[in-house]
Amino acid sequence: MSALRHPLRLLPGLLLSVLVAGLALAAAWAEQAWFGEAWLEGLVLAILFGAAISSLARLSPAFRPGIDFCAKAVLEVAIVLLGASISISALGEAGLGLVGGIVGVVALSLLAGYAISRALGLSPGLSTLVACGNSICGNSAIAAAAPVIRAEASEVAASLSFTAFLSILVVLLLPVLYVAIGMSPVQSGVFAGLTVYAVPQVLAAAAPAGAIGIQVGTLVKLVRVLMLGPVIFLLGLAHGRKTGAKLTFLQMVPWFIIGFLAMMALRSADLIPAAALAPMHEASGLLTVVAMAALGLTVDIRSVMKSGGRVIVAALLSLTVLGIVSYALIRFLGVA
Repeated sequence: MSALRHPLRLLPGLLLSVLVAGLALAAAWAEQAWFGEAWLEGLVLAILFGAAISSLARLSPAFRPGIDFCAKAVLEVAIVLLGASISISALGEAGLGLVGGIVGVVALSLLAGYAISRALGLSPGLSTLVACGNSICGNSAIAAAAPVIRAEASEVAASLSFTAFLSILVVLLLPVLYVAIGMSPVQSGVFAGLTVYAVPQVLAAAAPAGAIGIQVGTLVKLVRVLMLGPVIFLLGLAHGRKTGAKLTFLQMVPWFIIGFLAMMALRSADLIPAAALAPMHEASGLLTVVAMAALGLTVDIRSVMKSGGRVIVAALLSLTVLGIVSYALIRFLGVA
């Protein structure tokens, strides 16, 4: 609050966070231009660049207010705007059987991811972030869950580390898996939508299955992303109970989650002008990159390195479980 009463105190850290975010986006653009694909997204690069700067340079305390503001307030605004990119109408298009199956897959994956992570010795906060990222939508789910469970910056950075590695691995291996198992285009699309982290990566992973695979994969992925709101809501309730604190509804369910759900409802009711949807989506993405840069600037890289190996193993085992459950759902529903 003191920083908000003296806004000039925010300027150094805010500018540094924006600069790091800009460098990350430029690097992602360079990847796309040179290699035809950005293997590491700007969001991941932002936190890596920020962590590198914080580890190699001793930042002045003058940067802290602005960095903290970006890591919290800017991230919360980005999450609210994210709700405008999701419409509940996708549920009806997917069919109740598949929608119910997706809900079940996400729930099982969350439980399995958390249990595996805890068994490998990860902290409860880090285990929750790994489970959310693996089960729902990678970086976006981690970014949304982190403030709700009050995760440490090092936990956020460590959990994001697995998405950079596994997202590439999954996109490369899924086309091979389609052939090995003998999946049809529709089955390939459903499998990609259930297992790949981000929508652009779903497009890449489903592309070998053709246009049908891409369409089905995108729809399944969007339904999976819809699980973000309910999961974050439940995390807010659970966190209040675990701490033993007598929290109000607004404390258990932060304002930005209410805003996220409100935006999703407005989008579903067509109350958001169509011309505003793309700018809101872009703004959400850019603000998230700035927030991740700020989180990186608060990270001690040594703590990330200590947990990095176990995080990758936990995420890989969790992803394996997700793949098995997803394939079982395809067979159970008789997807042709």
